Amino acid sequence: MTAQFTPAGTLTAEDLGAVHLIGVGGVGMLGVARLLLTRGIRVSGSDLREWPSLEGLRALGGTIHLSHEASNLDGVDTVVYSSAIPQDHLELVEARRRGLRVLHRSEALAAAMTGRRAVAVAGTHGKTTTTSMVTMVLQQAGVDPSFVIGGEISEVGSGAHHGTGEHFVVEADESDRSFLIYRPYVSIITNVEADHLNTYGDYATLEAAFVEFARLTDPDGFIITCADDPGGRRLAESLRAEGRRVYTYGEAADADLRLTEIVSSARGVRYLAAIDGRSLGEFRLPVPGRHMGLNSAAAVLTAYLLELPLEAAEAALAVFPGVRRRFERKGVADGVLVYDEYAYHPTSMTLAMQTLREVAGDGRLIVVFQPYRLYRTRDNQAEIAEALAIADEVVLLEVFGPGELRQPGEGSAALIAAVALPEDRKVFVDSWEAAPVEVARRARSGDVVVTMGAPPISLMGDELLAALGERTAGPTATVDPAASSPVIADSVRGGAAAGGDGAALGGTAAPGGAAPLAG
Repeated sequence: MTAQFTPAGTLTAEDLGAVHLIGVGGVGMLGVARLLLTRGIRVSGSDLREWPSLEGLRALGGTIHLSHEASNLDGVDTVVYSSAIPQDHLELVEARRRGLRVLHRSEALAAAMTGRRAVAVAGTHGKTTTTSMVTMVLQQAGVDPSFVIGGEISEVGSGAHHGTGEHFVVEADESDRSFLIYRPYVSIITNVEADHLNTYGDYATLEAAFVEFARLTDPDGFIITCADDPGGRRLAESLRAEGRRVYTYGEAADADLRLTEIVSSARGVRYLAAIDGRSLGEFRLPVPGRHMGLNSAAAVLTAYLLELPLEAAEAALAVFPGVRRRFERKGVADGVLVYDEYAYHPTSMTLAMQTLREVAGDGRLIVVFQPYRLYRTRDNQAEIAEALAIADEVVLLEVFGPGELRQPGEGSAALIAAVALPEDRKVFVDSWEAAPVEVARRARSGDVVVTMGAPPISLMGDELLAALGERTAGPTATVDPAASSPVIADSVRGGAAAGGDGAALGGTAAPGGAAPLAG
């Protein structure tokens, strides 16, 4: 798949001319569109539905077409697509017929990074959160970085900005190998675990791709990874043997940036940090979870190695608002607290559930889970079931797998049977509408409910709050207001990871049948 992409070269964003993005409502495409618009580049895009976030692009001067037509390409010089767009898409076919420049999203992003010092964040888990933290730290230090936060958009804004400084922070996606396009000055690899094996075939090939990504780092730059992660540790050892500049963070005794006395509670997480035995002081975050502390350590180490004031890192992390769909508090209804969480890989699910346990305290934890991709659910069934069993009760929807064909014995019916909970504490629901009914029947005051998994499930939070609120006579549901942050403006609303081309849902559908194209 890498052969389809052109490695980063001398092409700049201004060289692209007028740019058209197919599936512009997708979260990854939104960031690129906003970045180009704020650089003064003419941008158009097409999608099949009116996502709330598209109004922000129009306000910046973007032209949005709510259909896919050959005429959308009139006056266009460059067409940008993502891995979710099929090669026979009519606009892609037309672009090639006309001889227009056709670029993958990552190629367009690489062009935008030309001439900047790129800080690229990769890893199986924690990319979006770590990218957001690094961005906030650099902003607090006053260096005004450009950034594009892919995957899920930050709850507090658009996830993209054209800055005046020399740094460009980007989330590097390994799912389709497109992270091998970039040429970072700083490469951050949060962890390396088995995922996206539909692309790589086996773990060894995946791990080799991360090593290749790290080798693309500028010789004058550096590589950062987690000493607590076995994959990260192996990567660090092999790259150091090649003479590359590698720095590690974590609780491990030999980590370059070592964390000690980590304390996580519902109020947040705090820890002490030291580098080469020299204390850097205490760092605090208002969001809970030991894994959040580890993510923030990557940002602290980046600031230290870039010789930025650590006071900026301390101040930025102290007000870090979290990221959309990463431990996102949706509201309270009838005494029940509702969260949304993007986790779908068993490791990230386990970390999220353990953190939610801290928040629940004496209350119970109820998870509404929609698995993401049939191959992942099948190959990791035992591990996913073990993570779900951390909850007191489980409401399970069918697997979200656009374009996948379910074989007999695959899917959520098999998964629910594997969850080690009593039969009356777990249930498979065969429709979207049945899930809020089940939650309203099961939850009681003091409980914590979390929607977790594939992108469409983020749409359900408000429906859960409404169903819980209807149990009482008064309007008891309260949805948390959006936070404000210096990170990003133009807040993107609407629940799901906006996705663009109306791909068919695999299994339980979200309202309206629309689905994100992220995969």
